[in-house]
Amino acid sequence: MSKTAVIFAGTTEGRQIAEQLARAGVQTEVCVATEYGAGLLEALPTLHVQARRMKTEEMAEFFREKKPELVIDATHPYASLVTENIKEACNVSGYPYLRMQRASSQNAGASLKERNVIYVQSVKEAVEYLENTRGNVLLTTGSKELAGFTALTDYEERLYARVLSLPKVVADCDALGFRGKHLICMQGPFSLEMNLAMMQQIHAEYMVTKESGHAGGFEEKYEAAMALDKTLIIIGRPAQCEGMTYEECMHKLEEVFTLQVRPEISLVGIGMGNSMSRTGEANLAFAKAQLIIGARRMVDSIIQSGQDAYHAYDAKEIAAYIKEHPQYTRIAIALSGDVGFYSGAKKLLKELDGEVTVIPGISSLPYFCAKLKTSWDDVKVASIHGKQDQVIGMIQKYEKVFVLAGTKDGAGNICSKLVSYGLGHVQVDIGEQLSYKGEKISKGTAKEFQGIETDALSVLLFENPMAKNAVVTHGIPDEDFLRDKVPMTKEEIRSISLSKLHLTKDAVVYDVGAGTGSVSIEMAACLENGMVYAIEKNPTAVGLLEQNKRKFAADNLVLIEGLAPEGLVDLPAPTHAFIGGSSGNLKEILSVLFEKNPKVRVVLNAITLETIQEAMECLKIFDVEDVDIAAVSVAKSKTLGRYHMMMGQNPVYVISFTGQSM
Repeated sequence: MSKTAVIFAGTTEGRQIAEQLARAGVQTEVCVATEYGAGLLEALPTLHVQARRMKTEEMAEFFREKKPELVIDATHPYASLVTENIKEACNVSGYPYLRMQRASSQNAGASLKERNVIYVQSVKEAVEYLENTRGNVLLTTGSKELAGFTALTDYEERLYARVLSLPKVVADCDALGFRGKHLICMQGPFSLEMNLAMMQQIHAEYMVTKESGHAGGFEEKYEAAMALDKTLIIIGRPAQCEGMTYEECMHKLEEVFTLQVRPEISLVGIGMGNSMSRTGEANLAFAKAQLIIGARRMVDSIIQSGQDAYHAYDAKEIAAYIKEHPQYTRIAIALSGDVGFYSGAKKLLKELDGEVTVIPGISSLPYFCAKLKTSWDDVKVASIHGKQDQVIGMIQKYEKVFVLAGTKDGAGNICSKLVSYGLGHVQVDIGEQLSYKGEKISKGTAKEFQGIETDALSVLLFENPMAKNAVVTHGIPDEDFLRDKVPMTKEEIRSISLSKLHLTKDAVVYDVGAGTGSVSIEMAACLENGMVYAIEKNPTAVGLLEQNKRKFAADNLVLIEGLAPEGLVDLPAPTHAFIGGSSGNLKEILSVLFEKNPKVRVVLNAITLETIQEAMECLKIFDVEDVDIAAVSVAKSKTLGRYHMMMGQNPVYVISFTGQSM
């Protein structure tokens, strides 16, 4: 049989407790004073609402009918009469009573020493103080206290009352003389900005409030008065209102009801940053949350009165905080842009334990393309913000490339590289501070923008019309390479060797004995996110390598002048290796490769019989698999007058294999 709880939920915290219990399967009977209060509660199968005021005898009878394990008093700190009635009803009926008390605001204690804060014990004392002052007053104490303020001389002219927008409340206020512009009917919570605007609108010199804690919006009232250099009058909390804090109450409920509440977590894309770019679903998730998590700049633009904040963006740190604070059952984690576009959502989904909802937002890509009046379905995306994509290679291959810059000099560096590779003609659009007041969009060429500094989080769209004719397969003609007298792996042998190498898009490849770099250049063009390290001992060949790198804009090609295996030691572990020349050190080279990565994929070319013999011995020594040996003979036509004669090239053995880890 399920357990039952009765909750008098006159506060935000009371409603949160009720919903947590109901979601955990506890039969939850919630008592509120009005239909308005009932409407604030989430509709749940195990949550039932009584929207009526009850006397002590009615409460006691209600407890006997429902037989609760616990009666929780979460009424407002100033509803002292209701609290006394609930306690008495529990005593009469014999059911246990728990008082949930809002934590006092830290500002209240500190304010006693500040010249702009007056602390009084009652409405009567507040009126006595105001009698000796001049200027308009904003009352934020609620409609029940208004009768006491009518004792103030000229109260109809000086006082402006902020109350709930309920017909009975309006009628009661009107009967007391509060009407027209002196009656502000609105539902909170109220942000700092709203409090500031109200005080400025009515030219208030004073604000009167109760010390109602964080959930009652006390901090926002306090900060508004201090910001405007106006006087805040605080009516103190009744001494009899003592009880458990929200956290203590939750621990008690966990014991009584053996709760295992899993939080509802929303990963929310906030769009471009401007509140207008947030979706309605995102705004709803933030409005419902008890806790908002994210980077400070994002959270501060979202959080409302009554919500708690935690500033963090590391996935493990966020997951640990949520686990250590079980009192939060509705949590929204703010993520910039869209949750699926270079977002932290991927890591968070692996770390979070609970019911997680992913809510998309508008990313910088569609926003920027909309500003440029261009489509983005044909755009290739890259980032240099914490992720080094091979941007130069992409711009060569694709007509439109979108790039996220992560530093002030990121855009300028890319444009400078394009110029150095002969791509200064590429068109560039740069977007800065997108969606904010300082939004700026610049148009030009890579040559015009080389070395430019921008906002650190700028975005770029590169357009290269010449890319539509770019060849997507390997097979660069031999005559396109700068060669001089340096040996070069010929086109047909390159094609076969590259096919045997089984490259992946993010491969880390060694080209040992790179020569002119023909194989290195072809490999670099195949990799979107990978790197090629060309190792060559001949200074003349290294010079040609550098020239060919610039000619073919192989930005992901790193030149290493030196002899293998010594030149390999400090390089990152390879996934693939091509060995075009070993200078008799094949065994030593393979030893280094397998030490760095036991499963490295290797292709080597052998022309001399001595190299073939050395290779066959190595295949016996090392643990390898997928061994394949192909003898390739190529003949190329040569024009002699009106005849074409086939001229044979040196036969080449293409030997491929993969390391086999123990």
